[in-house]
Amino acid sequence: MIKFSSSRSFCKELDGNDALRKFRDKFFIPKQPGGEEAVYLAGNSLGLQPKSVIKYLEQELKDWENLAVEGHIHAKNPWLPYHEFLTDQTSRIIGAKPEEVVNMNSLTANLHLLFVSFYRPDSKRHKILIEANAFPSDHYAVQSQIKFHGFDVSKSLVEMKPRDGEDKIRKEDIEEYIDKEGDSTALVWFGGVNYYTGQAFDMKRITEAAHLKGCIAGFDLAHAAGNLEMNLHDWNTDFAVWCNYKYMNGGPGTIGGAFVHEKHIKDKTLPKFLGWWGHDKKTRFLMDHKYIPIPTAESWQLSNPPILQLAALKASLDIFDEAGIKLLRRKSIMLTSYLEFLIKEKRNPDIEIITPEEENERGCQLSLRVKKEGKKLYEKLIGKGVFCDWREPDVIRAAPVPLYNSFEDVWKFSEML
Repeated sequence: MIKFSSSRSFCKELDGNDALRKFRDKFFIPKQPGGEEAVYLAGNSLGLQPKSVIKYLEQELKDWENLAVEGHIHAKNPWLPYHEFLTDQTSRIIGAKPEEVVNMNSLTANLHLLFVSFYRPDSKRHKILIEANAFPSDHYAVQSQIKFHGFDVSKSLVEMKPRDGEDKIRKEDIEEYIDKEGDSTALVWFGGVNYYTGQAFDMKRITEAAHLKGCIAGFDLAHAAGNLEMNLHDWNTDFAVWCNYKYMNGGPGTIGGAFVHEKHIKDKTLPKFLGWWGHDKKTRFLMDHKYIPIPTAESWQLSNPPILQLAALKASLDIFDEAGIKLLRRKSIMLTSYLEFLIKEKRNPDIEIITPEEENERGCQLSLRVKKEGKKLYEKLIGKGVFCDWREPDVIRAAPVPLYNSFEDVWKFSEML
């Protein structure tokens, strides 16, 4: 294990030896008023724009200009199958087979669509287990699903909380609850990484524990996709959804993604909301009313996707493919560990890192609990050209992203903090 130093020369040395340093030049880094590059540690909220995005978008705009409707067939990148151009790359990001993934809709829309198939409560098995401090949208969606099925949220929604005085949820506590209450639990639904604490959950172990008790296991990968190295297929995860505008750099509010394990794809007993883009491609334009599902995760599609959003995401996925998620994760561990070292070395009693110390229990984000006037501290950082974010009631989140953040970024942030 490398021995860290807080000197600026040391962080410059780390950058000089970084095999992935060239990828920073593939992104636009926001500038301060004087022209100096800002310290951007908010990729967990919105990823930076790849410089190649404009070329990808211009190609589709040019084809729209010149070909109009014929672009669906005759564009350089035909629009009819455009989403398929992203499939293999997406599958490598989350550790899946190509037929198990599709980019479509938005995260919460995909959550609802897949809950139609995988949350099937009855009088005996109706509970949903979720982390207590999950992102609010997940809570709203889960509550509405429970109500839609005619169950009582106060009885069917179970929140897994940390122990008193702790911030992370222990693995053994999750497994113990599932073992005791699994017979009444229909679905175990966790984030891959908790948005607030930055805790990465052991999706493999959670899936195994859920399946032992006959529960479905699903995950919100909003803060995990493009951040963690995952193997959803091998872990036997049932389903997952994510957004593509955080670590995936697809642009603000861009198209989301979904994963369905191959064991479920051809199960015709699964209920599903249908749309024409999930229909068999060979007969889709015969316009009959007999639905034939595509034999992949694409059968959960409803409508043809937004091509300009897919084009922007494709620009980022090409960069991910060049860099490789394994190398990115290796650098991420080093970057985050260095940030942790620098913050701890300052020994500021008013700042506490609540993200787990174990590298396999976090991604690149560190959540800093500020005990006094945290919002003012955050605003001062923003004023000094630092991009991070604030989450109520008391946390500053900083996420050094390995694709475009440097060790010097981390050093600058710690000095200003």
